[in-house]
Amino acid sequence: MNLANKITIIRILMIPVFLILLYVEFPFHEFITAAVFIAAASTDSLDGYIARKLNQVTNFGKFMDPLADKLLVTSALVVLVEMDRVPALAAIIIISREFIITGFRVLAASEGLVLAASKWGKIKTVTQIIAIIALLINNFPFRYIGVPADKIALYVSVITTLISGYDYISKNKELLKL
Repeated sequence: MNLANKITIIRILMIPVFLILLYVEFPFHEFITAAVFIAAASTDSLDGYIARKLNQVTNFGKFMDPLADKLLVTSALVVLVEMDRVPALAAIIIISREFIITGFRVLAASEGLVLAASKWGKIKTVTQIIAIIALLINNFPFRYIGVPADKIALYVSVITTLISGYDYISKNKELLKL
C-alpha cells in the first residue's frame, strides 16, 4: 500500500475518533474535536497531492478517497443534526447531492469515463468544511457579538452544494441518455 492510500485510510480511521470526541464533554472538547476534523479534512488534499506528485494514483485511491470525504462530512452532519445545530433539510440537501454525484461517477465509470472534480465541486467542499468547523466550535467567537456566522456558513455551503450539483449534472447529462 502506497503513502497516498495510507493517508486515505488514516482519514477514515480518524472519523470514529472525531465522533467520540464530539460526544464526550471535557474542557475545550469543541476545539479539540474541530482540530481532529480539520486534520482529517486536510488529509484529503494531502493524499491527492502525494498520489499525483509521486505517481501513486491507484484504483483503490480513486474509490476510497471520495468515499472517505463523504463519510467524514456525512458523519459530521448527521451528528450535528442530532445535536440540533444543523437543520435536517440542510443535511439532506448536502448528503443527497453526494449520492447523486456518486451515482453519476459510477455511471461514468461503467462507460469508461472519469469525471473530474469541477471548480464548483472544490468550492462546495471548502464551504462545507468551513461550515462544519464553525458549527463544531459553536460559532466561536461570533456568538459573543451576536453574528450567526456558523449558520451563514452552513447556508452558503448548501447553496454551493446545489450549484455544484447542478453544474455536475448539466455538464454530464449525456450520461443519463434520457
